[in-house]
Amino acid sequence: MIRRGSAADVPFMRSMLAHAYAWRVNAFEADIPLSRYVDNWGRPGDVAVIAHETGNRVGAAWLRIFSPDEPGYGYVDDTTPELSIAVVPSRRRHGLGKELMDALLAAADGAGHEAVSLSVEADSPAVSFYERNGFESVREQEGGLVMRRRL
Repeated sequence: MIRRGSAADVPFMRSMLAHAYAWRVNAFEADIPLSRYVDNWGRPGDVAVIAHETGNRVGAAWLRIFSPDEPGYGYVDDTTPELSIAVVPSRRRHGLGKELMDALLAAADGAGHEAVSLSVEADSPAVSFYERNGFESVREQEGGLVMRRRL
């Protein structure tokens, strides 16, 4: 089951940051604090969807708009929200990521966004997942790709 996320889901989303940005965490890159992706949740433009199975949260996908003064890793511009997505390791490769992506992109379109961006490690298997979901590379930076999907 996929449902709309709320401020009550922020602790779960915070825990999912390590999965969503494992390549940044593993590289000990701290130039952008990962907490920026969930701190003060509920500001304009924040949208989240949460996946549940048997009463447990097993995945999350969310959007956040960043400013040029405090950009995220996948920053494109101050009107394009950046996507974060993660599924708990035991539930990967079961189609849950695709369900979360579809639900979040529908919510982004419904909110009037024209595009969504993200950041991913250039050699990550996730690149092909994002490409299958309509994302295209915008630029390379620090071993990662910034990708965007127009809605």
